[in-house]
Amino acid sequence: MQHGSPHAARDPGSDLPRALESGLMCGIVGYVGHRSAASVVVEGLRRLEYRGYDSAGIALVSVEAGEDGSGGLATEKRAGKLANLEKAIADTPLPEATTGIGHTRWATHGAPNDVNAHPHAGATRRVALVHNGIIENFDDLRARLETDDHVLLSETDTEVAAHLLELQVLSGIDLTTAMQRVCQRLEGAFTLVAVDAEDPSRVVAARRNSPLVVGLGEGENFLGSDVAAFIEHTREALELGQDQVVTITAEGVEVTDFDGTPSSGTAYHVDWDLSAAEKDGHDWFMRKEIFEQPRAVADSLLGRRSRTGRLQLDEMRLSDDELRDIDKIIIIAAGTSFYAGMVAKYAIEHWCRVPVEVELSSEFRYRDPILDYSTLVVAISQSGETADTLQAIRHARTQRSKVLAICNTNGSTIPRESDAVIYTHAGPEIGVASTKGFLTQLVACYLLALYVAQVKGTRYGDEIAEVMHQLEAMPDHVQTVLDGADAVYQLARAHTGTRSVLFLGRHAGYPVALEGALKLKEIAYLHAEGFAAGELKHGPIALVEPGLPVLCVVPPRGRDQLREKMLSGIQEVRARGAQTICLVEEGDDSIGPYADVVIRLPSVPVLLQPLVSVVPLQLFACELATALGHDVDQPRNLAKSVTVE
Repeated sequence: MQHGSPHAARDPGSDLPRALESGLMCGIVGYVGHRSAASVVVEGLRRLEYRGYDSAGIALVSVEAGEDGSGGLATEKRAGKLANLEKAIADTPLPEATTGIGHTRWATHGAPNDVNAHPHAGATRRVALVHNGIIENFDDLRARLETDDHVLLSETDTEVAAHLLELQVLSGIDLTTAMQRVCQRLEGAFTLVAVDAEDPSRVVAARRNSPLVVGLGEGENFLGSDVAAFIEHTREALELGQDQVVTITAEGVEVTDFDGTPSSGTAYHVDWDLSAAEKDGHDWFMRKEIFEQPRAVADSLLGRRSRTGRLQLDEMRLSDDELRDIDKIIIIAAGTSFYAGMVAKYAIEHWCRVPVEVELSSEFRYRDPILDYSTLVVAISQSGETADTLQAIRHARTQRSKVLAICNTNGSTIPRESDAVIYTHAGPEIGVASTKGFLTQLVACYLLALYVAQVKGTRYGDEIAEVMHQLEAMPDHVQTVLDGADAVYQLARAHTGTRSVLFLGRHAGYPVALEGALKLKEIAYLHAEGFAAGELKHGPIALVEPGLPVLCVVPPRGRDQLREKMLSGIQEVRARGAQTICLVEEGDDSIGPYADVVIRLPSVPVLLQPLVSVVPLQLFACELATALGHDVDQPRNLAKSVTVE
């Protein structure tokens, strides 16, 4: 949900409802009415393709039964971009129907292929279902289904929900009641949208901590992950609450809670154009993605603990014994991912007592690194296709080293060629300059550090649980920072004449300073440098002149030696006329006499502070670039993924 941006088309408090909050990023469309459902659904998916482009699919319910005995259900799905689905439909047209659902996928469970693409059907193809989110207890539910001789075709958690829903419908109840009952058995964050082959009059959906909005038409109604799905047909929408089931028919909309209690949503009018709707009312995808970060962090933490409380990763093909043998970790990455790796070094060495090196992927192979079976190479890549990083892990594997990937893209090359994977679950990041990608990589790095500590026994279970509790509080802390965005925007607009900016940090704040400088270089095209504050007197202080903005990431209290050293650096640059802009935790007033501007941060442990301290720097860069008239989403000379060395 948007807060604090002056660039939304409307007041975010009025008609940018919680229904548009970003969850795990897949695009969902549902339709019942008088138009061709195939046309409406595919058109909606095209507008939602920015939410996911691993695969796409559609399910239609026609009045006439299909020739294959599957009732009135017809489905088509294809891996890859939406164009692949459109070609398949053009080659083999689907039956006429006025009821349908569709999905464009950002893979979480299961590789992005035809089998794992949505929709998923039950065993008899009576029910078809699409899904956004993660069902945390799907392993248990799948095991029970398989014990009852259900054959599941895909690797997804979604297919489990489809089978459960169909079992309920086959017992004689309607799809709405079936959805209510199934949702009471599911854990996690999800949006589910389903159709029944024998009931073309309705589409039924459910929402828990994942986006879903209803479009209200005349003689037709719509469902979508956001209003972009139906904005060409109606500007009237309905905001749903948490844990609600909605049934749409051509005649109307009914809302209940999961227990069947009648409920209602909040109607509102959308007056954005399509471009603004895709960006949830923001001017840039980058700004939208900055405001998605509380949800992205929460999504990246979903499903990380088993029922016994132990940490679990996405794909761990390394045994505990293999991890216990690890005596050195080398992190390889490029750009923003490299700075996430620098934070990881502090966390891993502190929690695991294992030495960590952080290497630029492009330099790794050429220094003839010392690698063997006891080395774990951690490759961090948003896309999973970064050429330098890919070549680096291939070199590591030839030296018998183990490789773990931290990646946002399920099925990409780097995870496929690794021994273990932590997926960041950030969803697609459209803006070239990474924001939510960085925060979710940080989360993955913390999870890796805690997992290794768990396996090696360097931290007790209650200590790991305490850090996980602190991590699970971070989405609210990030939201607190975003709620104060206006002050950062005002500060940024006051610096449109600035030609150079310095960033200072200590400990885990040093990589944050580097990332803050990189953001400003990437999108505002300004000279910006990040330094460890202790290095000032070794050369960089020569850059300081009167009026130079210096953004200082101040360590939280409790690490007093760090704070004293940081305070010394702030005094040094201020004495030479710099404008000191200090990011300081709430309640810490000791920096006040040395700061020209104070930006307050929530009080969090020093190792986790990067999750909150980088957010004002992202906002600052985005707003300054906007004020300078630059294209924030597509900065000059840059590409989203570097796939050549």
